[in-house]
Amino acid sequence: MTKIIAIYKREMKYYFQSIAAYVSISVFLAISGYFFSSIFKYYNFLSLEMRRSADISSRLNIIDGITRPLLGNISILILFTVPILTMRLLSEEKKQGTFELLMTYPVSESSVIAGKFLSALTIFTIMIAGTILYPLLLIIYAEPEIMPIFSGYLGLFLVGATFISMGLFFSSLSDNQLVSGVLTLGTALFFLLIGWLAPILGPDLYHSISQLSILFHFEPFAKGIIDTKDISYYVLLTSLFLFMSKKSLDSTRCKR
Repeated sequence: MTKIIAIYKREMKYYFQSIAAYVSISVFLAISGYFFSSIFKYYNFLSLEMRRSADISSRLNIIDGITRPLLGNISILILFTVPILTMRLLSEEKKQGTFELLMTYPVSESSVIAGKFLSALTIFTIMIAGTILYPLLLIIYAEPEIMPIFSGYLGLFLVGATFISMGLFFSSLSDNQLVSGVLTLGTALFFLLIGWLAPILGPDLYHSISQLSILFHFEPFAKGIIDTKDISYYVLLTSLFLFMSKKSLDSTRCKR
């Protein structure tokens, strides 16, 4: 545990000494703020229209009109932001030659993976925490249901952890940060797009294919539903990529 903490502190120090973390967090919050502003304005427009239509009035609520679209857009934004946070985790170590030095220390591959994963997850959590201002404003002024907001952020955290584990794995494969980032983005897009493609594959394949989709398992969280099946999906997928990251380091150490 001490070795994990040491690696974690080392990585956190790097994050806060580099401009990448600050730029990533700033851009993430700026775009998510734009999403909130746009969705809120559209909701206000619908609120004005509801005076003319009883049908719209009966279907209009803050959770479906603001919270769910906001969380959905943030989940997509996470897909493009996480590769920036993870692409350097091991790739830069290899490029600068510090990876060989790291492998000579009396530290296990599991400790290296855990420390780097937790550091990236901490930065990601800080990013997500910055967006809590938006639902807080809704809670103060509109009193929406709390459960969908809580479960939605739990879902975002699980999505982020999954993408970070992907990024860590691909960062372990190459000394080129750009290659690691592109591979992470491509894999994350695969798990995203497969959910959109599932409906056109026919009813026989829909259920099986959709179970692989990250967004398919995120939707219940956005609706206020916390299901162990969806939590298990993210935990298993995250564990799989962390396991493959460890195996990648194992094979690298054996070659040296």
